[in-house]
Amino acid sequence: MKNQLLIASTAVLLAVGSAVSSQAQIVVRIGPPPPRVVETVPPPPPEHRDWAWHAGYHRWDGNRYVWVPGAYERPPHPHAVWVEGHWDHRGGGYVWREGHWR
Repeated sequence: MKNQLLIASTAVLLAVGSAVSSQAQIVVRIGPPPPRVVETVPPPPPEHRDWAWHAGYHRWDGNRYVWVPGAYERPPHPHAVWVEGHWDHRGGGYVWREGHWR
């Protein structure tokens, strides 16, 4: 009985912990630099004409912002639309919102 209770409580704690950690956000007190306007979008590879361009963005590495160049990615299903990631200004800092397929 004790083992079953221990196993059940451990499972609940793991489930709650993973749900909380998946929603954790890092707040950066320093605003991101403006996006690089000069990023050149190359044509997609001939064998991947349906792939979507994901624009480059500034990522926080824990000490400073670093530029992540854009790249093409394959859509998860036909007619999928890519929604770009962006920095949201929240209270006293900035939070990164990941890009996603819609």
